[in-house]
Amino acid sequence: MKILHTSDWHIGRTLYGRKRYAEYEAFLNWLACLIEHEEIDALLVSGDIFDNSTPSNYAQEIYYRFLCRVATLPNRHVVVTAGNHDSPSFLNAPRGLLKSLNVHVVGCASGSPEDELIVLTGPDQEPRLIVCAVPYLRDRDIRIAEAGESIEAKEQKIIEGIRAHYRMVCEAAEQKRSALGKPVPIVAMGHLFAAGGQTVDGDGVRDLYIGSLAQVRSDVFPSSIDYLALGHLHVPQRVGCSDFIRYSGSPLAIGFGEAQQEKSVVLVEFSGNTPGITNVPVPKFQMLQTLRGDWPAIAGAMDELKKAGSRAWLEIIYEGEEIIGNLRERLDEAIMGSNLEILPVKNNRVLDLAMKGVNTEETLDDLDVTDVFRRCLQSHKVPDDQHPGLLNAYQEIIVSLNEADPMAQ
Repeated sequence: MKILHTSDWHIGRTLYGRKRYAEYEAFLNWLACLIEHEEIDALLVSGDIFDNSTPSNYAQEIYYRFLCRVATLPNRHVVVTAGNHDSPSFLNAPRGLLKSLNVHVVGCASGSPEDELIVLTGPDQEPRLIVCAVPYLRDRDIRIAEAGESIEAKEQKIIEGIRAHYRMVCEAAEQKRSALGKPVPIVAMGHLFAAGGQTVDGDGVRDLYIGSLAQVRSDVFPSSIDYLALGHLHVPQRVGCSDFIRYSGSPLAIGFGEAQQEKSVVLVEFSGNTPGITNVPVPKFQMLQTLRGDWPAIAGAMDELKKAGSRAWLEIIYEGEEIIGNLRERLDEAIMGSNLEILPVKNNRVLDLAMKGVNTEETLDDLDVTDVFRRCLQSHKVPDDQHPGLLNAYQEIIVSLNEADPMAQ
C-alpha cells in the first residue's frame, strides 16, 4: 500500500498582508496530480489544514475542491486530523458526508479509541492498513488541572497524558489487527512537538504550552506503530534516529525564514510491515528571497533578479553604514517595471541609532504574542526575577484562547 504523508498546509495564511491563495491552489493541484501519477492509496494530512479556526470562504472552497478531486480517483482514501490551528468542530461538521467519499476526518480526541481507528481497504476491499488518526491533543483532553501545580508537574502530566492516549489507541489497533487475522501495518498520526525537533525563525509554530514546553520523546509512542506521520514542525525531518517517525514539514514556506528549505511530502510504501520511505520535493510556487547588506549589495541583487525576470517576493534587510531615511522609496524606484514585490523592509542602521534601541519601523507582523508581552514587562519595568512566572501564566492564557473552538456553537 502506498501512502502520502503531508501536514501544515495553513490554507488562508497571509504573508505581511499578502494573500497566498494562488500558491495553495497550485500546491493542491500538484498534490492531486502526484496522487494520481504515483497511484497513491491513502493520503494522510496530520493537522493544521487551515491557518486559523475560522477559515475564509475561499480557503474552504480550496480545501473542499481538492477533496472532491481526490475522491473521484478510484480506491483512494484520505485521512485528515486536526492541528492546533484548526477548529475541531469545523473539521468534524461534514464528517459523515466526507466519509461516503472515503475521506475520514478526526477533529478532536475521544474517550473511545474506536473513534480514532480507521481501517483502510484495497481495491479488493480487503483490509490493508490500520490508521490511528490521533489529532492535536488539547490540554483538556489529556490532563486534569489542579491548583498549585508546579510547571514541572503540569509538563509531566501532559507527557503522561499523551503517552496514555497513544497507548490506548494503539492497543485498540492491535486488537483490531488480531481480529482481522492478518499482519496489517499500523500507521499513527499526531500533531505535537517531539523533543529535539528542528524549527526556524519565523516558521509560524506557535509557542504553545502543549507540545512546546512539554516536548515528547520518541519513547512515548508504542512500538507497535510501523510508521508515525507527524505534523506541527515545518522542517521536514526524522525524529531521533528513527526512519519511521517523521515530520513531513509544511509544503509552502510559511515565512522568509523557511525560504531556503526544500519542502517535501513523504511517500511511504509498505511491503509487508516494513515501510520504504522517500521524500518527494514540492515545487516552489512563489519564490521568497531575503536581500541583506549595504545599498550597493541590495541594489545589485535586485538588478540581477530583474534581469532574470524574477517574480520573487523580497524581504529587505538594510545593514549599511549610510543612513537612508527614504529607504522604502529608493527600493520601490529600484524595482519599478519589474515583477518583483517588496514585502518587509528592515532598516537596521536606523534602528541601531533609534532612541534606546526601539524599533521604530516594527509592526505586529514582526512580533508574536509572547514578544509583545515581553516588551510590556520591560516597558513597565517589571523585575527580571518575576518574568518566568508571569510568562508562564500568560502562556497558559494564550493556550486556553487558542484551544477555544469558536465554530462549536
